Amino acid sequence: MTAPGPTPGRRRHGPGMTEVARAAGVSQKTVSRVVNGEPHVSPQVRDRVLRVIRELDYRPNNAARALLLGRYRRIGVVSLGTALYGPSTLLIALERAMQQAGYSFALAGTLEGQQISVAVEALLEQGVDGIVLSEPIDDGTPLRIGADVPVVSLAEGVELTEGAGAVVGADGVAAARLATEHLLSLGHRTVWHIPGPQNWWAARDRLHGWREALAAAGIPEPPLPTAGDWSPASGYAAGRQLARLADVTAVFAANDDMALGALRAFAEAGLTVPDDISVVGYDDIPAAPYTSPPLTTVHHDTAALADHAVDVLIAMIEGRPRPDRPTGLAVELTVRASSGPVRDQAPVA
Repeated sequence: MTAPGPTPGRRRHGPGMTEVARAAGVSQKTVSRVVNGEPHVSPQVRDRVLRVIRELDYRPNNAARALLLGRYRRIGVVSLGTALYGPSTLLIALERAMQQAGYSFALAGTLEGQQISVAVEALLEQGVDGIVLSEPIDDGTPLRIGADVPVVSLAEGVELTEGAGAVVGADGVAAARLATEHLLSLGHRTVWHIPGPQNWWAARDRLHGWREALAAAGIPEPPLPTAGDWSPASGYAAGRQLARLADVTAVFAANDDMALGALRAFAEAGLTVPDDISVVGYDDIPAAPYTSPPLTTVHHDTAALADHAVDVLIAMIEGRPRPDRPTGLAVELTVRASSGPVRDQAPVA
């Protein structure tokens, strides 16, 4: 009976220590000594074994590979455990960017209230060459982290007690300013804001940008409705509050999901968007073009942000100059049918 051949498409196992020893003309014990950094191996033999290991692409365990190459070729990510569109999309983009750069991906998730430093320590114990902090929240106190590898944060407020670090992120302040200025340019006397949870850096940036735009236009801030939690339900609750106010004609919501909830509240109140109230969101979620009406929203290139963050981190890992911030990280407003010119308003008393 003929033995079956290899299954098509099945990945072949890489060379083992025996093949390395044979090609280098040494014993397996010598290869083991080289892999484990043990003494009693001459420099000439060590160099020959290392050259064969690279030529054959021998893959020992992670610790030995780090010893041989000087790096683990692995990057850790600390991320809030959430299915929200923004954080989850960014996480996928980070993993893709790392794989394209030849690095593997290690994730340490946290929940609100958990210490980020614990997640960082877990990644360091696994063995990583660098860490990305995509953690979007804080408890109001400075975040201090000790890590002996480079760290890139996608939010402000991180203080490294050792090691190199950088902050890379989308400009949420500028994005919120852009959304607010768009509504003001349509003739609205002011713009109301549905804020996100204020322990999130993203929500605080968007609130800040909204305030900056109103201040630059010399417009007093209208009172804020109850802050949302990024969900459509919280946007709906805020929308019901705003629908009771006769002078509300323009609303900027801190994310698209809350904007969708507000759209529902306004429709139930008999208000037409954008004839009675214009609405702008943030994130440009896949559903945004298909809402009724299609949602005007802020778009930023998550993939470009992830690529740049990984490029900066790898440059620090490899001791190269950090790349300049690409123009692709700039945010832009995607104008759809949910925002329009203000209707004639009664004169202010």
